[in-house]
Amino acid sequence: MTTQEVTRELTRSLRPKPERTYQARIGKRPIPLPKGVTATLKDRTVEIKGPKGTLTRELPPNTILKLDAAGLTLTSTLEGRDGSRFQGLARALLAAMVLGVAEGYTKTLQLVGTGYRAELKGQAVNLALGFSHPILFPLPKGVKCEIPADSKGTLLILTGSDKEVMGQTAAKIRGFRPPEPYGGKGVRYQGEKVREKAGKAAKAGGK
Repeated sequence: MTTQEVTRELTRSLRPKPERTYQARIGKRPIPLPKGVTATLKDRTVEIKGPKGTLTRELPPNTILKLDAAGLTLTSTLEGRDGSRFQGLARALLAAMVLGVAEGYTKTLQLVGTGYRAELKGQAVNLALGFSHPILFPLPKGVKCEIPADSKGTLLILTGSDKEVMGQTAAKIRGFRPPEPYGGKGVRYQGEKVREKAGKAAKAGGK
C-alpha cells in the first residue's frame, strides 16, 4: 500500500462511528396493546395498566422502548448477539405483562392422595398433604385462589396478572409434596404426566 492509502485507512478507522441499533427477529416485533390497556414510560420504568391490574418493571439494560400507535417497540444499543438477547428478553417480559393485565394467567394444581385436601382461609390456603400437621400457605398479593366445590378440595385454581409470581406460587405449593414416583401421590399441575416406577413388589412378582 502507498503512503496515501495507509493514511486514508487510518483516517477512516479514527472517524467516530454513528450510533447503531441492532434488532432480533422476534424482539423487533411490536407489542400491540389490546383495548383497555395503556402503557407509560418514566425514566426506565414501564407501567402497564389493564382490566386485570397494574404491573411495573424496569427495562433491561441496553434497550430502548418506543411508545406509539402500533404499541410497544424495542431496540437494542448493543452489537451482535448480546444486543439481540437483551432485546428479545425485554420484549418477552413486556409481552407477558400486557397479556397479564389484559387477560390474566391461570395455574391449576391437583392434589392426589388419600385425605389430601385444600381449603381457603382468607388470603391463605390450608393444605392437608399427609403430614402430621396442615400447611398454611399465605397467597402473595395479586394472586387469587378458587377451590371448586365439586372437586372436594382436591383442585386449586390460581389466577393473577403477574406471570412470574403465578409460576412461583404454583411451584411453591407443588414443592410441599411433589408427586412421588411409586404411587403418584402429591401435588401436580393439572395435566402433568408423572412417570411412575414399578416398585419392589412388582419386580418380585415378575421373577
